[in-house]
Amino acid sequence: MSGVTFRKITADEADLRLDRWFKRHFPGLTHGRLEKMLRKGQVRVDGKKVKGNTRLQAGQEVRVPPMDAGAKDAKTKNKTSYQVSEEEARELQDRVLHIDDLVIVLDKPAGLAVQGGSKTVKHLDAMLEALSFEMDEPPRLVHRLDKDTSGVIVLARTARAASDLTKAFRTKDVRKLYWAVVTPSPKMDKGKVNAPLVKMPAGSGEKVVVDEEFGKRAETYFQVIEKAASRAAWLVMEPVTGRTHQLRVHSLMLETRIVGDGKYGGSEAFALGKEIASQLHLHARGIRFPHPKGKVIEVFAPLPEHMKRTWSFLGFDESEPDASDFSIFED
Repeated sequence: MSGVTFRKITADEADLRLDRWFKRHFPGLTHGRLEKMLRKGQVRVDGKKVKGNTRLQAGQEVRVPPMDAGAKDAKTKNKTSYQVSEEEARELQDRVLHIDDLVIVLDKPAGLAVQGGSKTVKHLDAMLEALSFEMDEPPRLVHRLDKDTSGVIVLARTARAASDLTKAFRTKDVRKLYWAVVTPSPKMDKGKVNAPLVKMPAGSGEKVVVDEEFGKRAETYFQVIEKAASRAAWLVMEPVTGRTHQLRVHSLMLETRIVGDGKYGGSEAFALGKEIASQLHLHARGIRFPHPKGKVIEVFAPLPEHMKRTWSFLGFDESEPDASDFSIFED
């Protein structure tokens, strides 16, 4: 049990509700436990008893009572859950595609989970301290990529930037382009998949299926850039919605599957032969989003090595201009 501590509210935390401030800094703290501490006056702002919906102001001081192990500081929890080596820190820093005072855009490597689970100790969220640079706190996640998907992921460097970016992602002011290799080549070269998705019951693993009755809206634009005869195709996709595994399942609606996607494509996802890496061939190629300061940021991530080799083997030209142009789906 740690003792009482006092936290200063920073400028980017101004106007945040007290209960949400605690949720951000102490994610393991339950709402009921917080309400009990508030009623007893154990939590105070500038020495005064307050309620959970109190709006905080920059410079105010929050009294934080002793916390049990399950509700400890999120920053401390990240530090102790996984220790990032100097080599790992350098490698992560080398993958920064864009950085300013509010935003970092990172090229996430394939195989690195974004957040942890019961069997996942090493994940991006636990490594964010390595991307603090000159800031006092590590950046924050504002969206996710699947573990085996590579490419662009946006991080916020302040709480206020995180709030602004999260709103942008929710209101669909963000556009994303994905590159994939699929097998066989789709029958349609261009179009839109509109197939609602629902998560399967617990116990079946994280997997989703198309369900017209109970599924949530899921839409994806797609266009074939190049084909290797009927064997395979380079597919560009733009998700309108952001459902779990959306692009992987929507590929099946085109009577094809993403190369290396054994979860949804089965053995046919590996039908191109031993020359092609067995890793998932899905890459978050580009992102366009409104910066918290008002400008629009557009960032692209290079192909990972396993996909570069596939491009070379199939004779695809990764410099094809239409494949990295957000206007590809605007006509």
